[in-house]
Amino acid sequence: MARQAKVVEKIAVADLTQRQAKAELARLGAEIAHHDTLYHQKDAPEISDAAYDALRRRLGDIEARFPDLLTGESSSRKVGAAPARGFAKVRHAVPMLSLDNAFADQDITDFLDRVRRYLARETDIAEDTPIALVCEPKIDGLSLSIRYENGELVRAATRGDGTEGEDVTANVRTLADVPKKLKGKAPDKLDVRGEVYMSRDAFLKLNERQAAAGEKVFANPRNSAAGSLRQLDPTITSSRPLAFFAYAWGEAEPRLWKTQHEFLERLQAWGFKVNPEAKLVDTPEKALEVYRDIGLRRARLPYDIDGIVYKVDRIDWQETLGFVSRSPRWAIAHKFPAERAQTVLRDILIQVGRSGALTPVADLEPITVGGVVVSRATLHNADEIERLDVRLGDTIEIQRAGDVIPQVLGVVEAARPKGAKPFKFPTHCPCPLKTEVVREEDGVVRRCSGGLECPFQQVERLRYFVSRHTFDIEGLGGTHIENFWRDGLLKTPADLFRLKDKADEIRKREGWGEQSVRNLLDAIEARRAISLDRFINALGIPTIGESTAKALAREYGDVRTWLDEMLKAGEERAANEAPTKKEKAAAEIGQAYGRLCNVTDIGVTTADKIAVFFREGHNVDIIRKLLDEVEVQAFRSARVVTDSPFSGKTMVFTGTLAAMSREEAEAKAEALGAKTTGSVSKKTDFVVVGADAGSKAKKAAELGVKTLTEDEWLQMSGEGT
Repeated sequence: MARQAKVVEKIAVADLTQRQAKAELARLGAEIAHHDTLYHQKDAPEISDAAYDALRRRLGDIEARFPDLLTGESSSRKVGAAPARGFAKVRHAVPMLSLDNAFADQDITDFLDRVRRYLARETDIAEDTPIALVCEPKIDGLSLSIRYENGELVRAATRGDGTEGEDVTANVRTLADVPKKLKGKAPDKLDVRGEVYMSRDAFLKLNERQAAAGEKVFANPRNSAAGSLRQLDPTITSSRPLAFFAYAWGEAEPRLWKTQHEFLERLQAWGFKVNPEAKLVDTPEKALEVYRDIGLRRARLPYDIDGIVYKVDRIDWQETLGFVSRSPRWAIAHKFPAERAQTVLRDILIQVGRSGALTPVADLEPITVGGVVVSRATLHNADEIERLDVRLGDTIEIQRAGDVIPQVLGVVEAARPKGAKPFKFPTHCPCPLKTEVVREEDGVVRRCSGGLECPFQQVERLRYFVSRHTFDIEGLGGTHIENFWRDGLLKTPADLFRLKDKADEIRKREGWGEQSVRNLLDAIEARRAISLDRFINALGIPTIGESTAKALAREYGDVRTWLDEMLKAGEERAANEAPTKKEKAAAEIGQAYGRLCNVTDIGVTTADKIAVFFREGHNVDIIRKLLDEVEVQAFRSARVVTDSPFSGKTMVFTGTLAAMSREEAEAKAEALGAKTTGSVSKKTDFVVVGADAGSKAKKAAELGVKTLTEDEWLQMSGEGT
């Protein structure tokens, strides 16, 4: 059944049968309801706004093609989610509806054409009558309705499902931007509506405090604002840096204004903050100019926005236009592209990795992209900086590659500051040793020549050593590693297993108590036994990752054999000139080096780098001291099936799998005789594509490599139903 749903999901709306459309509407309704609950009740969205909008658009397109399938329970007629337990319910005097979305300039032109036609039909105006619009940034926060009676704040509620929300009155009273008593003359009964939000600076500072206290950190300002407001304890809300922009009303008796922009002026007079970017325009061209101008300055705004809202200015026209389904006819939200954003390059930082490679990183004005705050993005290497011609102070366009890794797409040259100069890549490592940077033969990677003497490399190797795919030591994050290294508690991997001797010293450090120290030492003790492949991977040997470490472990079996063979290979390689072919290596260099060259995925280039590593005495000394502290278990291969569809094939898994983790899927594939790798090439036989797959799926399509859905992979591997 699940597989049938997947199939229907991929059918274009124009090709759906009535039966398929009914099934697809049911699926979309359930999925939208699920995401509404996560977003509105739990402040923990699973998908980006763009992905959610795509679900809504598909549902709307199907209902438009099959109107007889539309029911009162349709998701297109619902807003938000029911109030969560723990808060009293509040029924809104006037429902809090949401806006239709537009994604292209033509959508705005079409919107205004519909408004003119409707007004011409219902009133005596001509179809070419200018329609004045108020343009306001669409704040990415939590919608709120605040009730005033005789100028006094009496109640505040979240949107909820649009009809009923959560009573958050006590929490809202702690917000400095919300007046407890209105200034001047106001309606006897007034619902002021707006958005609770958190500025980016306040969000970053809050997350720093949360992390320092060992508390949960938030993914983005919207989640942070929503989670802070929806606290059962108002004192927690009062400690959070929340702000509020007012922009609309619900019930108003009597209504004292005739236009939208006049209402914004009255809000200010009553004591509210309104968005200073709001503008009144009289043509669609000017509205789109506002959209483009604010979009260009979006990164410089102190808060997150995800589009521009256009509202018909005249209130009598708003009342004539009325509402359709869950949205007003007189307003629309022009969304910005979701996975891309423009921001300002503050600096280019040079990071030194565990292998000495210098990687330039863009330090950005923080911006939300795909639901995540991005303040750093990779620039890859010196050649990429030169290709992009990116300079300090530039406005740049970024995206999250595969919706995960931020990358720089290009420069907005029209916004380049005067006097911006090309970036000069450093010729010496930024570490205290200032050792020379050398460019590798391929002309791309530049490395610090200091080796393990370089402090940056030492710290990065230690970080890698404790990471999830190596020793996986919980409670010892990158900041702890850096601080321990700086203060002399930790220099080599073996020192980790001697930290128990320095427990008293650790307890005296800020943020460390008796329990946290005990938890750390217990986590370290639990990792004294480790498999050979994880051990090899953890050492940070240049060019060796998970798959290569596993290949070496499979070839040599136990740690003593592996170490002896690596030492011999290093000696044999040093005694001869570099070979150009595996056969020459095996015949002329020596047995150990030849064996290394012929290990799957190794080859001469990788074997050379491994041999160089083992010729350095301090590297071998580090390994021997580590072996005094840990037990390395011999490699035992699982029984491999030789007659499966994947036997002898090369596979790549990408995206998020529903039935198992990626690691479990790779282990399953290897048990079926496949070889798994982390990159796609012409030699790849299958790419299994999970949810939110990115560049690997795209590359597979470009190379013509066969892709499998998760369902297809499970069926072929014998796991499907």
